[in-house]
Amino acid sequence: MLSYSFEPTLEFARKLDREDKLWHFRHEFYLKPDSIYMDGNSLGLLSKRAEKTLLESLADWKELGIDGWTQGRHPWFYLSERLGEMMAPLVGASPEEVIVTGSTTVNLHQLVATFYKPEGTRTKILADELTFPSDIYALQSQLRIRGYDPDTHLIRVKSRDGRFLEEDDIIAAMTDDIALIILPTVLYRSGQILDMKRLTEEAHARGIFIGFDACHSIGAIPHSFSEWEVDFAFWCNYKYLNGGPGCVAGLYVN
Repeated sequence: MLSYSFEPTLEFARKLDREDKLWHFRHEFYLKPDSIYMDGNSLGLLSKRAEKTLLESLADWKELGIDGWTQGRHPWFYLSERLGEMMAPLVGASPEEVIVTGSTTVNLHQLVATFYKPEGTRTKILADELTFPSDIYALQSQLRIRGYDPDTHLIRVKSRDGRFLEEDDIIAAMTDDIALIILPTVLYRSGQILDMKRLTEEAHARGIFIGFDACHSIGAIPHSFSEWEVDFAFWCNYKYLNGGPGCVAGLYVN
């Protein structure tokens, strides 16, 4: 448990501002001077450097045409790998384990299509009832494609209070009929951080692949996916990574 003293006074707030080592990053983004932006969990602000890079890429298209794939300031052909290499430290992975591509749900579909291998009685997918709805829609679709009924083959761990998950409940649900587990790194309703290392170890001890939706954690908390031996993860880049509406997503494969 972290210990922290707090005083609800203007002077204390100013003191924290003076001591904030990251204060200068405020000037890296377009933000009204009197604004306190609390919506980064939904859509990050526009970075001035990102705007500059985007305009440079547009200029390359304008000036080079098709040659922009391999020439110019930011050759497009190599961008997915280059950006994946830059993003790898954010998830605690090697550069070759991360790629910037697709969208969150498309990447989830591809990952489930790869890692979901129903065999014998091990045919079910384990998730939770608090995860983001679009993940559930994708899992239901993948089960139907394989000929399984989501009502019986998508197991969702229940929350005891509607806000948090008990990790012991998740582990108890890792039964012999589970082939794949998909969980959030952080619960978007409460901010609860799941113990990814523990859950991965418990899944692997039972021979189950496990992946995480990192949409609500990447750029906000440290990750060690490679060290934890997480099988795969996926995320969007428009929240804490300020990629902009509709921007490309990312994924990790161990």
